[in-house]
Amino acid sequence: MVVEQFAFYKLNEVDSIITLGKLVKAQVIFLFGSKEFICNKEVFNKIKITYPNADIIGCTTAGEIFNDQVNDNILTVTAVYFESTEIKFLVTELTDFNKCYEKGIEIAKAIPVENLSHVFLIGEGININGSKLVEGVVDGLPEKVKVTGGLAGDYEGYKETFVVANDYGKKNLIATIAFYGEKIKIGFGSVGGFDTFGIERTVTKSKDNILYELDGKPALDLYKEYLGEYASRLPVSGLLFPLNIRSRDNKYSYVRTVAGIDEKTNSLRFAGEIPEGYYGKLMRANFNNLINGSIKAAENSITSINCEDIKLAILVSCRGRRVVLNQIIDEELEGVRSILGNDVIFTGFYSNGEIAPSNKNNVTEFHNQTMTITLIGEK
Repeated sequence: MVVEQFAFYKLNEVDSIITLGKLVKAQVIFLFGSKEFICNKEVFNKIKITYPNADIIGCTTAGEIFNDQVNDNILTVTAVYFESTEIKFLVTELTDFNKCYEKGIEIAKAIPVENLSHVFLIGEGININGSKLVEGVVDGLPEKVKVTGGLAGDYEGYKETFVVANDYGKKNLIATIAFYGEKIKIGFGSVGGFDTFGIERTVTKSKDNILYELDGKPALDLYKEYLGEYASRLPVSGLLFPLNIRSRDNKYSYVRTVAGIDEKTNSLRFAGEIPEGYYGKLMRANFNNLINGSIKAAENSITSINCEDIKLAILVSCRGRRVVLNQIIDEELEGVRSILGNDVIFTGFYSNGEIAPSNKNNVTEFHNQTMTITLIGEK
């Protein structure tokens, strides 16, 4: 396995990719960047010319990860050549927001499962129910096959996102890379770091990812009561106060981020499912816990991979973590680097949702407010 990587800060710099790119036999290219780069057809064509045999996957972001830094409005290009691993690429369009589970099943059934080792997925970041999509993919794949990835982000705060799927960025797409064979080795870790506070309440009225009532009271009113001065900046300020939900039997526990509000119905739209009957409790940031969570995610990813020659780490961190950590955001990357070492190449992005197996039950789940790491190596 061989990896090469570039970062471009201006559109005209991408011209140099044709001479810089040496890994012409690369099978996969990961692209993460701003809309200016991701939705530019000429930029995409230059990269495709440089890597003619590669499937190209990527998205817009709420921040690009390159080396140990978080960047804005750049393009990162990471080319990967596998010596003994087969790759299959799939792209599909999400045309009905209310059928995300069915779309997940459709994606899973389109992936050949013989010798399938892992699936990496990037999806639309706004017009989607991430938890239902992931649930469908998981239900449609063999239990042993794990899925990692995330939902595209944007700088504007849930305005529009774009996915690269063997073409320049488009809306409402879901792209997957399936890895095959015994030689490919993939590890993963996903950890949060927010603290709960306040009263735990019962979800008394919800539908999919829309929360209407907690303890019989309008959800938006309760959120505004807790947020105080931050209430006027919803939904963006909701990134600072995610909701922890858990099932009555404590089997499932998720963190969900506010993605929108509806003043007419006094409701909140979250990035993932909010099941009725679950318990909900607000969360707030703890700087040290967030950074330690990134370190723990790195440790878990190392533990889960049976490979001494790890080449690439794809970091998908929630946009909410970036808002909270702000000027010290690079510290969570430095924490990951301290565990993975200097030889592993970093790429990735700040997202509207993360996908990875839970550390609790090893079942692939949709997350918010986590640092999620996918490690890739080849024996």
